[in-house]
Amino acid sequence: MVATKHAGWGRLVILGSGETAPTMVEMHRSVLAAAGPGTGLVLDSTYGFQENVDALTQKTVNYFSESVGRTMTPLQWRTRLDGVALDRALTEVRSARAVYAGPGSPSYTMRVWGGSGFAEAVRSMVSAGGTATFSSAAAIALGVVAMPTHEIYRGGADPFWLAGTDLLGQLTGLCAAVIPHYDLAPKNGSHDTRCCYIGERRMRELELQLPAGAHLIGVDEHTALVLDLAEGTARVVGRGGVTVRVDNNAEVLPAGTVAPLSALCPAVHAAPTAETEAPARGSADHQAPAALRTAADAAYAAFVAALADRDADAAGPIALRLEEELSNCSLGWAHPDDAEHARRTLRGMVLELAGVANDGLADPRKLLEPLIDALLEQRKAARDRRDFAAADTMRDKLAGAGIEVRDSPRGVEWSLQMS
Repeated sequence: MVATKHAGWGRLVILGSGETAPTMVEMHRSVLAAAGPGTGLVLDSTYGFQENVDALTQKTVNYFSESVGRTMTPLQWRTRLDGVALDRALTEVRSARAVYAGPGSPSYTMRVWGGSGFAEAVRSMVSAGGTATFSSAAAIALGVVAMPTHEIYRGGADPFWLAGTDLLGQLTGLCAAVIPHYDLAPKNGSHDTRCCYIGERRMRELELQLPAGAHLIGVDEHTALVLDLAEGTARVVGRGGVTVRVDNNAEVLPAGTVAPLSALCPAVHAAPTAETEAPARGSADHQAPAALRTAADAAYAAFVAALADRDADAAGPIALRLEEELSNCSLGWAHPDDAEHARRTLRGMVLELAGVANDGLADPRKLLEPLIDALLEQRKAARDRRDFAAADTMRDKLAGAGIEVRDSPRGVEWSLQMS
């Protein structure tokens, strides 16, 4: 079932190519402005195997800073992570306002992201109003299946699919494979490089291997498909179009199109009925397995709201209640994927609380030093002009705030009286 509207949700942007071209500057500005202020992340997962990974990341960061006017921070996630390192990466994604990932190797990307909880973290970020932008290899990874372009085009492998992150499905309900560079033309015209280099013949072979109910969504070069999940719309921006294709029948949405999300689902894919819908996992004697995932998502939303209100007394118990939900899963009714999602969410809460606590435990002298130094400069100026009454008043006011000022042969010294 294709999603309609989700109030308060953000955007998923899928680029066919041209992710750092001048033609996409205004599009990036628009979707990032809609996401609002907050941390923006550039992920290096798609090209983490390359020797020039740092240079590629810096080039992207510079583009967003200099051309788009948005500060983006690199998130180093170059190899498959586990343990606390994975928890930290997922927490950064979950708590960001914008995430960007681009070209590289789709198969390498899936080795890094597959089964890591990455898709769930991005979904959480987008459901809180953030923007996720994926291009080229990262765009391929969005689908229910992912095309290993390099292995087929460069390595000569017979066409096959890898499992994708299915982030597109999680956000929209669409069951599709994403093909960027859809209209790619060869530089010398010698062979067919459409459909992200593999050509129409091999694309047809792959289409016949799609999972039941799945279809293709092709995004042309220098084209963006902007999915506004709050409005339930799909907007095509750029020089090309977006192709919705099933069983070799295609419909093209040209640039300038603004349509419901359902326009990205072929009409032949009817919505599931009660008779055809897959049965829920688990036993009917227990609570529905999806309830644990829903509870984890709801707990995280409440946790984020508590932190935004600077209410630690509320944030802590939310995490504890989720831990209790997980403890109740010891009876075994929860699906392993849902339980793992809840665990990762809980571990992320702990890390976010640790970050808040770290700010609170930081030496306050570091924060106060610039302000106090400025006040002491004013006090010195008063003493230099022999206005000792004003200088003494400044000293007394600082003392009232718990800051002791001492005049010594070494100069003016101050200390913070900690209770």
